[in-house]
Amino acid sequence: MILTDRLDRLFETAKQLGCDVRREPSLKNYTSFKIGGSCDGVIVLSDEKACRELPKLCRELEIPYYIFGKGSNLIVSDGNIDGIVFVFGEGLSQIRFDGCRVTAGAGASFTGLSAAAMREGLSGLEFAYGIPGSVGGAVYMNAGAYGGETSDVIVKVRAVLPDGSIAEYSRDELEMSYRRSRFSGGDSIILSAEFELAKGDVTEIKAKMDDLMERRKSKQPLEYPSAGSTFKRPEGSFASLLIDQCGLKGRSVGDAQVSEKHAGFIVNKGNATFDDLMSLIKIVQDEVYEKTGYKLECEPVIIR
Repeated sequence: MILTDRLDRLFETAKQLGCDVRREPSLKNYTSFKIGGSCDGVIVLSDEKACRELPKLCRELEIPYYIFGKGSNLIVSDGNIDGIVFVFGEGLSQIRFDGCRVTAGAGASFTGLSAAAMREGLSGLEFAYGIPGSVGGAVYMNAGAYGGETSDVIVKVRAVLPDGSIAEYSRDELEMSYRRSRFSGGDSIILSAEFELAKGDVTEIKAKMDDLMERRKSKQPLEYPSAGSTFKRPEGSFASLLIDQCGLKGRSVGDAQVSEKHAGFIVNKGNATFDDLMSLIKIVQDEVYEKTGYKLECEPVIIR
């Protein structure tokens, strides 16, 4: 248990920095899976200064913290989690265009960025339309879909290091690979990302985005809460194909279900618990490994 005086000091500093402080929130309201218990507080980071000072203060006070972004690639325990959750406010969600280059704050919607680029007549982010996460999350895991990845268009990233200093990384320094970047599993906090796009025809860009969205709607279970693809693509195959081949479509534990529409998604049919979800994930992993020899790795980050 975190001592109240330490939390009070953190919360008071956060308020002085212009951050919104929400004590003992329900974390299911901050995750796309709609599963999650409580924590000691959610702090909405107001600006770059808050990003530099508050995580550093957390470390000094020995208060654990987590960066949620849009909460779209997370599986969060529905118990009580010691520590603080940081999310990004409007000041860290701005989008700025300069010719064919666009800089977006870490808190900006990745889908929103794609739509903004389309309105500017810029092509290159069509694949991002419909990806539910933030720009920071997209950089963190090199998000991609339909043949495009964040690494295809990214130019530069600014981030806060654990000591509170600011670092800038060029494309070659980002170490991006399939669903990974240099930030994966680390303590740095992404502040913003710069992308290089290409001039295009607004009508053609919009048509491509609309086509991708229709494909998403027809193939993915968007009507239910989920964290997107539950498993990473194993080398040499596809998670959804393997799960389908093993007859696991529709398999349920409580209200957690392997989607009948797309086997690569586990969805929350209503009131799924963390234990329901983790039990179903293990069933899928065990049966796929037993029947095919493939080991499926979870794509979302798991917070217990």
